[in-house]
Order: sequence, then structure tokens, then C-alpha cells
Amino acid sequence: MEPKTNLESVCCPEFDPAPWENKLFVWENKRFIKDHVSTLFYMPLNFGGAMKRLDKKVREAEATMPDWLCLSDHTSKWNMDIYLAVDKEIKGAENVTLSGKFFSKVYEGPFKDTGKWCKDFEQDAKTKGLVIQKWYMWYTTCPKCAKKYGKNYVVVVGKME
Repeated sequence: MEPKTNLESVCCPEFDPAPWENKLFVWENKRFIKDHVSTLFYMPLNFGGAMKRLDKKVREAEATMPDWLCLSDHTSKWNMDIYLAVDKEIKGAENVTLSGKFFSKVYEGPFKDTGKWCKDFEQDAKTKGLVIQKWYMWYTTCPKCAKKYGKNYVVVVGKME
């Protein structure tokens, strides 16, 4: 029997916002695997289950997840697509690539502030002369890890025209 410790298990790595704060970058065929999440008025219902499915496929393929990057695309009030970055094609998964010019900005706080974050992101992009073609949200840690780390970082990533 292993001795008990006061250390909590870590399922999400601690997020460093610096590389993603107010950054403009280009992806050329960046690899992702895609899954779907049911939502109720944009609130995810089975996000954990989808992440477990994706994680299992990545582990079985002996692949890695660069930056632990997982983009969420809220396609409606009832559905969300998630894109998990991977370093190689994953057999048995829906493999997709993203290419283009992207802008990212980091926010911290409760999810109820998402509307404010999106308005700020849109204004910041406009100030930079950027036109948003597609929006993604990156929820950098699960709620338990956000509580443990004391920060709930969310990155808004926009594909620009």
C-alpha cells in the first residue's frame, strides 16, 4: 500500500500565458484530431468524456499533444467541436489540419466573462487591422486544475482573413 500524501494529482499542466498573449502567428497544416461535445446553451455536457477518448487515441498512437493545445469551436448552443493538437496522424481519429494567420489573446477569470473577453478580442483585432474569420476558445485547464492553480486561463484564438 502506498503512503497517502497531501499532494493532489495533476491532470492538466500549469499554463504559461506568455507565449500566447497578444500573439500573431502562422500555422501551415498544423495537425489536430477532432471530436464533438454536446452543449446546453454553450455549456459543455460531455467535455471530459470527449477528452478521454482523444487522450486514449493519442496514447495508443504513442503521439504527443504539443502545448496541450485543445481548441473549442462552439458551432451552436447545442454542439461544440474540439480540436486537439497532435504531432502526427492518429489512426482511428478524425485527423484535420489548420492553416493560416492566427491571433491569440489570453484572459483569466470566470467563464461568465466570456462575452466581455470576446468583445475585447474583437476590438483588439480590429485595432490591429485584423479581420476575424473564425473563432476558437482554448480552455487551458479543467475546472479542478484551475481551482488548484488559482487561475482560470482561457485563450481566444482567431483565424484571420
